[in-house]
Amino acid sequence: MAGHSKWANIKHRKARQDASRGKVWTKVIREITVAAKDGPEPSDNPRLRLALDKANAANMPKDTIKRAIQKGSGTGEMGAIEEITFEGYGPKGVAILVETMTDNRNRTVADIRHAFSKFGGNLGTDGSVGYLFNKVGVVNVSDTYDEDILMETVLEAGAEDMTSDEGAYEVITSPANLSSVTEALAAINIETIQAEVTMRADTLINLDDEASEKVLNIMNFMDDLDDVQEVYTNAEFSDNTGTEE
Repeated sequence: MAGHSKWANIKHRKARQDASRGKVWTKVIREITVAAKDGPEPSDNPRLRLALDKANAANMPKDTIKRAIQKGSGTGEMGAIEEITFEGYGPKGVAILVETMTDNRNRTVADIRHAFSKFGGNLGTDGSVGYLFNKVGVVNVSDTYDEDILMETVLEAGAEDMTSDEGAYEVITSPANLSSVTEALAAINIETIQAEVTMRADTLINLDDEASEKVLNIMNFMDDLDDVQEVYTNAEFSDNTGTEE
């Protein structure tokens, strides 16, 4: 849990800093475009609905969102965007999973390979670490709400577990039930901090301060690449990692 939330907190802080430079928009536009391939209506397309939530959180203009949906759904000009997942290892053998969306496979492969080698990791083969991760839905809610009411609501909506971590409740659900959980919370006026589909490793590898910083350097470098959508790891970062603002 701690390792996952440590990277999530660092990534969310980076996202706020990057928003002014347009990096978040670049990633979200690609996400909307790819998600819209399965249909332009958010009510019928959960993946698109989540992408639009990210767009709204990043204050993306409606015209930009509309163009991205049109490109993906085939009603506008569409460049060929490919989804590629890379698997590799960081220092101390930790697993790193990188999800990308790109219109130039060769460029992306070169960038990812460089990111691994630059910081002491190495790119693996397909399937080398992917089996360590499971896709889950995660909903974060402020811990100012009543825990009993919150627990009852999310379990009835199909959630699998709820824990408290770093000033917030974390609700775990299957990706299929993520929308039903957020809708159930909204129905009783409980606001979610964030809801997303992510990858979680069942087993984490504990790292000391030095190894934690090395792995974090890889993940930060990856996260800054335009083609990279998400970066996941099974690293359990030390408490001192990423404490600088």
